[in-house]
Amino acid sequence: MPVDESLAQALRTELTPLAWEDRLRALGHRARLRMAFSTSFGLEDQAILHVIAREQLKARIFTLDTGRLFEATHDVHQRTREKYGLAIETFFPDAAAVESYVKQHGINGFYDNVGNRLSCCHIRKVEPLARALRATDVWISGVRNEHSSARSELPVAEWDAARRMVKIYPLIEITQEALVAFIKSNAIPYNTLHDQGYPSIGCAPCTRAVEPKEPSRAGRWWWEQESDQECGLHLKDGRLVPVAKHKGEAHA
Repeated sequence: MPVDESLAQALRTELTPLAWEDRLRALGHRARLRMAFSTSFGLEDQAILHVIAREQLKARIFTLDTGRLFEATHDVHQRTREKYGLAIETFFPDAAAVESYVKQHGINGFYDNVGNRLSCCHIRKVEPLARALRATDVWISGVRNEHSSARSELPVAEWDAARRMVKIYPLIEITQEALVAFIKSNAIPYNTLHDQGYPSIGCAPCTRAVEPKEPSRAGRWWWEQESDQECGLHLKDGRLVPVAKHKGEAHA
């Protein structure tokens, strides 16, 4: 089957009824597809990586190091590498682009306005992601419906026309409680910031702890509360666009 929208539809039909671990196992039967898994070492990504390692799924594993991460994130990166013995490719932003940005806007110029912040995210995340996803047919991601209203209608699989690849969200409908239980029951390394009120962890200057009743992504770019708290990694044409439901097809 060619890598196009029809593949996304076929995978959505196949994977939606399955339990999330079985979704990853099912992908393992499609050896001809060039699969890549992106991790930021959050709870979702640690759960997925654990299953990839256990099932020996043939997928590249990569992460983006923006140069502004918490040390706790680097720590879980190292502990994960040591526990699973998997090669984790690390992509960094272009040094010249960072230098130019800082010269023009200052080291923390992203606080000044949304445009500056999106430019910083583009340099430190979006452009490195484009390099990381070269020669990829299927991108596996830890996005979940509970993360935000913008992600609440996303299905388990969708076609990303701009990148010409299928995106798979194995954990899309899984709850936070079920995710935490899985992490604990399998003794999976996790970022200790999660125990300090950080459900969603990005760059250190752009992430804060959240209050008990706040949404999980309220701590990301909190000074922009009118936005959907997105960096651009999962945007299409500037916004998150859930795949429209097809007749007779239910989303996860």
